[in-house]
Amino acid sequence: MGKQRKEKVEELIKQEISKLLLNGIKDPRIGFVTVTDIKMTSDLKNAIIFISIMGDEARKKECMEGLKSSIGFIRREIGKAVRLRYTPEISFEIDETLDYSLHIQKLLDEVETEKSYSTDAESETKNENFS
Repeated sequence: MGKQRKEKVEELIKQEISKLLLNGIKDPRIGFVTVTDIKMTSDLKNAIIFISIMGDEARKKECMEGLKSSIGFIRREIGKAVRLRYTPEISFEIDETLDYSLHIQKLLDEVETEKSYSTDAESETKNENFS
């Protein structure tokens, strides 16, 4: 099977799941969820949907429970929208890359703040020595 076909199917499923999360699922546990990526097996029978959930750990856990309980509905709707021989088995995983990138940015900001603080302190020391 061609790599292009797999990528097209992944993108189509990503769009359909995004629509379902926005409009189709009425579970109150599922809040602000974004589909970040989808990885499918080469035979298109299994799909891992990577999602980003806004909120604390308790909110993420609650949202994942809501998503897991609605897998049957999501799979049925994907089967209607995407005409494939087999509707893929789906599973959800939380995408931690956004949290990780925010953590890295925070560390970089701290280093920059410390660097500017130490540069300011050095320049004040030099000015005192010349006075």
